[in-house]
Amino acid sequence: MSGSVTQRQIARTVLIERGIARLAELRNAGVTAATMSRMERDGEVLRLARGLYQLPNAELDANHSLAEIAKRVPKAVVCLVSALAFHGLTDQLPKHVWLAIGRKDWAPKPDGTPIRIVRFTGSLLNESVETHVIEGVTVKIFGVAKTIADCFRYRGKIGLSVAIEGLQEALRQRKATPGDIINQAERGGVGTVIRPYLEALTANG
Repeated sequence: MSGSVTQRQIARTVLIERGIARLAELRNAGVTAATMSRMERDGEVLRLARGLYQLPNAELDANHSLAEIAKRVPKAVVCLVSALAFHGLTDQLPKHVWLAIGRKDWAPKPDGTPIRIVRFTGSLLNESVETHVIEGVTVKIFGVAKTIADCFRYRGKIGLSVAIEGLQEALRQRKATPGDIINQAERGGVGTVIRPYLEALTANG
């Protein structure tokens, strides 16, 4: 029994340090899957998704779902409406987390927080990626100008009104310059699409 107690202590320590931990990380620290199952049954940990755990009294960040998803799909980058929301550029509360992955990357199965996958080419997937720490988890999120450009690229998926709102807010809050935005738009092949909206919003200074 003492071994089990020791494993529980190790598990708690790992979860305190990392906020959210995958079963693989807990196993590497010497904690078995059986111990985690018992801890979940006893209410000592929360199972967020398959093989993903957190302490029940952990302080949840407003962007908790992004931290959870980053643990599940570490190679993915938060994009589109989810990135807009993170940067404070939309009033929308996304029903799912929008994720960008590579053309040939493995797409995660539905489990826990709902996700929407968008596949990017290598150059666009690696462009303007920021890292933010949420609940102790490193999360990759596209920068503001890149997010705006991507929203216009995928306006058919998210709606043109959402893309325009993001553009307006980015300019109003001065989180990106018109030059930054048009540069990212040109890289993403939507320079001619975004330019009229950009000119209309900046015409009056």
